[in-house]
Amino acid sequence: MKPSVSPGQDGPSLLRRLLDDGRPHLMDGAMGTMLYEHGVFLNVCYDDLNRSRPELVTSIHEAYLQAGAEILETNTFGANPVKLSAFRLEDDTEAINAAGVRCARDAIARHRAQESQRVGPEACVVGAIGPLGLRIEPWGATSFAEAQALFSRQIRGLLDGGVDGFLLETFQDLGELEQAVLAVRACSDLPVMVQMTLTEGGRTALGTPVSRMIDALDALGVDALGFNCSAGPAEVLEAVEEAAERTQRPILAQPNAGLPRSVGDRTIYLASPDYMARYARRMLEAGARFLGGCCGTTPEHIRALRGVLDAGRPADGPRIEARSREPTTTGSVPREKGLPEGGLAPAQETFRSLLNGGGWLCCVERAPHAGWRPDELLAEARRLHEAGVDVLAIPDPPRGVAQIPAGVAAVLVQETVGMVTLPHYTARDRILMDMVSDLMGLAAGGVHQVLLKSGDPSPTGPYPDPSHFSEVDAIGLTHAVHRLNSGMAPGGGAIEPPCPLMPGIRLNQVSPDPARARSRYRYKVEAGAGFALTQPVYDATLLQAFLEDNGEHRIPVLAVLRPLGSTEEAEFLANEVPGHEVPASVRSRLAEAEARGGPAAAKEEGVRITLEILEALMVDAPWTDWIRGIYLTGQTPVTELTSIVQAIRQREAQAVRNPHA
Repeated sequence: MKPSVSPGQDGPSLLRRLLDDGRPHLMDGAMGTMLYEHGVFLNVCYDDLNRSRPELVTSIHEAYLQAGAEILETNTFGANPVKLSAFRLEDDTEAINAAGVRCARDAIARHRAQESQRVGPEACVVGAIGPLGLRIEPWGATSFAEAQALFSRQIRGLLDGGVDGFLLETFQDLGELEQAVLAVRACSDLPVMVQMTLTEGGRTALGTPVSRMIDALDALGVDALGFNCSAGPAEVLEAVEEAAERTQRPILAQPNAGLPRSVGDRTIYLASPDYMARYARRMLEAGARFLGGCCGTTPEHIRALRGVLDAGRPADGPRIEARSREPTTTGSVPREKGLPEGGLAPAQETFRSLLNGGGWLCCVERAPHAGWRPDELLAEARRLHEAGVDVLAIPDPPRGVAQIPAGVAAVLVQETVGMVTLPHYTARDRILMDMVSDLMGLAAGGVHQVLLKSGDPSPTGPYPDPSHFSEVDAIGLTHAVHRLNSGMAPGGGAIEPPCPLMPGIRLNQVSPDPARARSRYRYKVEAGAGFALTQPVYDATLLQAFLEDNGEHRIPVLAVLRPLGSTEEAEFLANEVPGHEVPASVRSRLAEAEARGGPAAAKEEGVRITLEILEALMVDAPWTDWIRGIYLTGQTPVTELTSIVQAIRQREAQAVRNPHA
């Protein structure tokens, strides 16, 4: 049964009165900033200080009460199982959150004892809940149900401690915030206040505009909504002004003390208490009901805001006007002179028509050479095109190699050679909105197909390289492309006209974890993938089993083939490169050929093995209808690739295949 009353003395009724009385009220300021100022290093779990150093946490709460705060936020912003797992504390989630409420309650009790003659309402406690620290669907592999379950553990701990309500803060993903709200509603009837954070320009990091935020949060029925953290008071002021035009719900405003600055070896916030106070008055005039502070704010900042609320006028200083922002438009953008509708596309055929045209598409992978000149790649593309290759695939540059990016090379090949290209695009080490810009650039350049990959972190000794990060993986990036194709940016803003991108994905028919491989493939298909590439095929039966097991998630497939050139190459791939399951029988054939006729014989045997696999893939069986062509990888010379291309065309002429719609 949902608790409608917490153990806190008169807490729910007080918080409800604050929400409903139509008057401005004061929240507290930063907790992390103050803990750092008290000498707590950043490698410590700040949330677990509720148990290990409760006196310190309580004293900071008390300092905010003395400054005039009416609402205390618990020291639990990162106290969810995901973030606590970094400190191996995930099993203590409930206990850490309950301890956070006790610290705030103890501060209120102390303050009440010290200020027994104080006139005015007592403070109440809201449970601070931040993002999980991972991407949920559609941007990541964590489902909505899993996200709600993770949030629920933190919520139960806060309820056990006697919280008066909840503050969901610093969210960037509207979908994740919705799951947090639903988790609260499933556990409790206590008030729910929510805050999102903005980047410079008045949108979230995913591009969600303020208007869409407010409409979505209104629809969720939260008790109060607003903004925290962000770029500082000026950015939050503009958001408050826009929000007040769209909602009747109480509006929260808890900005940072400006943008952080590096001074020596420290990160500090430069907005003074007086500066924050001048903006506070403007926020009240714009419609904010609850004021407070986020990163960089201290009890001195909160005391200055208290002065504004008590005096009913701005603190001394010049009046600050909101910065104007250029109006946006969702109408069609006029095309530049000479740019054809849909972008540049000089190739006579498109990737989509080749994939669905009834014949077998032949794609060959070639990487640009080091340096900035594309001459060698263009020359090789011409030879491959003349040899009958349909598509040139261009992989992302490996780390540490200075060469042309795959997307730029793809545009150059299409414009210069007239050959359809398939650039790879790796999500690792990239920010989502930067990736969206890159992909829209591909579309503008006439490249309307792209292979999306998550990318694997490179190990450094026994530990992963700490410089690697993944904001989203291939699943999330496929969702992003699907939204662009539907005329929406990731955060919900309009893209006019919609993008024409066809996203491709990887499937892994040789994974040591088949269940996970199947799950990820299905997620990608459901996210909007248009075609798939296999891992290199050395045994057609493994691919057949994978395709038959995923028959309800059917999309066109390109079978990746790698002609093996030597025994050494085969042994290296089999033993050191994930995704290459080279059977012992194949390695034996290469070894025998090499022993018999040297390196040249081994290369011939490698091509012969590839042709046998190709024949197995092209036989007329139901599962082969998935396979629309092959993708040749490796560094096989054009002259040796010609025999493979010729075999495809000859087999096409002989086989009777079902046409592809």
